[in-house]
Formats: sequence, structure tokens, C-alpha cells
Amino acid sequence: MATSTFRNKNCVRPKKQGAAKRARIKYQKRRLIALGMKEENVAKMQSNELRDWLRRPKQTKAMIDAARAAEAEA
Repeated sequence: MATSTFRNKNCVRPKKQGAAKRARIKYQKRRLIALGMKEENVAKMQSNELRDWLRRPKQTKAMIDAARAAEAEA
């Protein structure tokens, strides 16, 4: 019996999967688009920027709405 892997939890911990990360990023992009952000802008964002925008969705929605209103006035 391999006691070293049993005691060392780092050896038996599951590895991160790239497919899961891509799925999370895809879901986060869909959330931002649903909040009203333009699809072109979301496509240019990096993953850390996506998470920054989604931390406070109410404030993000208010900022997007304000930007759209200012764009419509101009």
C-alpha cells in the first residue's frame, strides 16, 4: 500500500483541467453580455478582467447603462 501518496494530499489532489477553465470563461462572457456589455468588447477582454467586472454585477450593470445613455446622447 502506498502510504506516501495517502499521507501527502498534494499527490492525490485532482489537477486543474483546461476544458473546465475555458467553460468558466465562456460562461462569464455570457454573463457580461447578458448584463448589456457589447460582444466585441467582451471578446477582447482577458480572463482576469472578466472576473473583475463580474465581482459587483449591480455596479457593472449601472456603469454599462450609463455608458449606453451617454453614447445615445452623443
